[in-house]
Amino acid sequence: MSVNPLYHQSKVRLEEELDWIQRAQKDPNHFGPLYKKYHEQIFRYIYQRMDDEETAFDVTSQVFMKAMKNLHRYEYRGVPFSSWLYRIAKSELYQSFRDRKAERTVNLETLHLNEMIDEFEEDSSEENRSKLFKCLAKLKEDDMQLIEMRFFEKRTFKEIGEILDITENNAKVKSFRALERLKNIFIK
Repeated sequence: MSVNPLYHQSKVRLEEELDWIQRAQKDPNHFGPLYKKYHEQIFRYIYQRMDDEETAFDVTSQVFMKAMKNLHRYEYRGVPFSSWLYRIAKSELYQSFRDRKAERTVNLETLHLNEMIDEFEEDSSEENRSKLFKCLAKLKEDDMQLIEMRFFEKRTFKEIGEILDITENNAKVKSFRALERLKNIFIK
């Protein structure tokens, strides 16, 4: 599995980001670089799970408002700032679903479906892609989220653990189990 540079950062970039965070903690006017760097990423994460672009923009705005308001509580843990933002986004997304009693939707790309089919050691025919898409819809919310982060967003287990507030090892185990459940649905 290749690493997506959009989500993974070098030590130098993490240090630069930490500097931005510390400045923004002292003066909220310095929050701009963090917002600029992560707004599109967070918006895509939210929009992939909703069926309404306007609502996705509203939820994204709430995420950044909460992040700014609670920045003084942020603790650096050696992972990108986005991990903290994703935890806020997840919470805001679920709140939005509760408020609107909305159905969760998922936007999938053929490329990602092919990678998942390869994991199952099956051919990536149109029939199997269609079958996998239907199987994904049968997963529980937690399993779907793990699979999205691992296969569609190309996140490391450390980042997944940080986002879900679990250990890296627990993220590995849960991801493996979610993939196994998906395989079982796919094989049936």
